[in-house]
Amino acid sequence: MPRSGQSQLRKGRYSVAGQVYHVVSRTHGRKRIFAGWIEAVSACRAFTSSRALQDSRLLCYALMPDHAHWLVQLGEEDQLAGLVARMKSLSAKAVRSEAGLCERVWHRGFYDRAIRREEDLAAVARYIVANPLRAALCTNLRQYPFWDAVYL
Repeated sequence: MPRSGQSQLRKGRYSVAGQVYHVVSRTHGRKRIFAGWIEAVSACRAFTSSRALQDSRLLCYALMPDHAHWLVQLGEEDQLAGLVARMKSLSAKAVRSEAGLCERVWHRGFYDRAIRREEDLAAVARYIVANPLRAALCTNLRQYPFWDAVYL
């Protein structure tokens, strides 16, 4: 009998050096952990660090109150699961340390999609950056500090 859920998704997951992936990870229990300034700044600082990324590149991100979107280009020495695990682990530790949070930060697992065509890359980056607007967290992206893109 076929299994459903994240284990099925992981079966099809593969890592290709240089490949760009759109990754989405939500908070544990969909709690709005990153609604606070300290929590959001701590997380952004951690998952954008060279320690988290190593030889991979973070091309674009948007940190929402209850989830994160990352557009990453996988480095030569990295695996997608390892990269995401580092980003989540280091950001969770930073949030716990700097904001005094005791609970779990991230939900287990993540969603990923390989971006195969150059024109899709720009569309996905626009989608990620526009997340705060669609969620009505701001009316202008200049009002929302928890995103960045190498394209701008």
